[in-house]
Amino acid sequence: MRYAQGGGLTAEGQQARERIRFEAGKRFARGEKSVVIAKDLRVSARSVERWRRVWRAGGMEALATSGPAKVPKLSDERFAELERELARGPAEHGWEDQRWTLGRIGALIWWRFEVDCSSAAVWRLLHRHCWSWQSPARRAVERDEDAVGLWKKDVWPHVE
Repeated sequence: MRYAQGGGLTAEGQQARERIRFEAGKRFARGEKSVVIAKDLRVSARSVERWRRVWRAGGMEALATSGPAKVPKLSDERFAELERELARGPAEHGWEDQRWTLGRIGALIWWRFEVDCSSAAVWRLLHRHCWSWQSPARRAVERDEDAVGLWKKDVWPHVE
């Protein structure tokens, strides 16, 4: 199931979904058909069938919510500590330029907390705490404007 806000269910949403599953469980015990349950509860028949399999295997307890799909890799306290480390800058941590990349932040998380994070996990962690990506405002120091001008004048017209 996909959600427009990109974050899954809130705690309240999980509880509401759990109530629907429990209602379906009561109806399973009465022997009602999946299609009728799906229509009445306004969910897909496929979900009802999945819940029925879980209910058969473990009863009503198996229909309880299992909590958030992904547990954050770092607690809020540890993330605050990570923010302090990020504020010190990449140069303080041994990188030559002043850019934080997902790979570098992942390496910092490993060095500081010994927690292994993929780039996607680092992005989700930062996004969860309202961080966004930024692009450099200035051009690279190494940029040769004369070479760029010559390329635009001589090469680009032939490419087009």
